[in-house]
Amino acid sequence: MARLGQYLDENPLNWLKTPYNEIMATQKKLDQTYMKMAEELSQLSYANRKKVGCLIVKDTQIISEGYNGTPKGFSNECEYRNYVDEEYTKPEVLHAESNAITKIARSTNSSNGATLYVTLAPCFECSKLIIQSGIKRVMYKDTYRDHGIDLLKAAKIQVHCIEDYDPDDYEEEFKGSHYKGSFNPRG
Repeated sequence: MARLGQYLDENPLNWLKTPYNEIMATQKKLDQTYMKMAEELSQLSYANRKKVGCLIVKDTQIISEGYNGTPKGFSNECEYRNYVDEEYTKPEVLHAESNAITKIARSTNSSNGATLYVTLAPCFECSKLIIQSGIKRVMYKDTYRDHGIDLLKAAKIQVHCIEDYDPDDYEEEFKGSHYKGSFNPRG
């Protein structure tokens, strides 16, 4: 980046001649950044057992976010203890993906063709919502015991664990989509 800075110092208009790969974020860098943002968002959850964060991104714009928690107007406590002091998640708790998708439903945005970043692989129920919302790509960090990854793949949705993913290995996925392996800040 120092080379690019020096190049721009010589003539501020030199950025017009700069190769794209020197001034744009790669898809891998964008994926890592959005996942870090989802991890930070998960810390807003009041859950004791598992804090989960989710971002929905379309054309490099964050169009929705969510974390696991209770619906509006309910107590923020996500768990309860039974008579033998075992902790369970309350049935009314919404998953991070469900929260993010329902926020889109209340907005003017569309999730059609978007990417969902989530810190925990979607469960089967959230996977059905993801399919119905038109999301075309899911990036997750950790695997959930009862995940819906196979359902998403059956629906032809691109699903990847961020730890094992290299966009260069999946160039075909990005053909014809807004994912070109990198982000072009000039449009």
